[in-house]
Amino acid sequence: MKLDQLRRADVARCAEIEKILFPGDDPWSARAFHSELDQGHYYLAARSDDGQTLLGYAGLAVVGRRGDYEASVHTIGVVPEAQGQGIGKALLRALLARADELQAAVFLEVRTDNDPAVKLYEAHGFQKLGIRKRYYQPSGADAFTMARPAQAPARDEVAG
Repeated sequence: MKLDQLRRADVARCAEIEKILFPGDDPWSARAFHSELDQGHYYLAARSDDGQTLLGYAGLAVVGRRGDYEASVHTIGVVPEAQGQGIGKALLRALLARADELQAAVFLEVRTDNDPAVKLYEAHGFQKLGIRKRYYQPSGADAFTMARPAQAPARDEVAG
């Protein structure tokens, strides 16, 4: 598996994956992904070793000014047949590395019943801030709002 920038050519497949992953809610459309890319948000793709198959994707939005940035994980998705192989973890770590470069606090929402994702986020320094009732529609599922404080970049990133 390798990570690289999400391409516009990947957007249709991302929308298909969304429908598979989030059938009871409002999955992101191709238009939503295009909008995220148009806004310049940081999006990554996880691909098979040969680069031919999109296995997952993740996106991070950053707002604010230098020294006062905030980041938000907008999405992380991994195709069902590739889940449990560390792809989601690799995508999350890459997003967090980008946030750390900017020393940005990171926020996200996650379904309260998505135990594997909640555990993954907690293992990476996120803490629950509260619950957003009926956040996901149309299912009405609740979401935890979680946050990770700003971090300094890893030492090897600073050293180059």
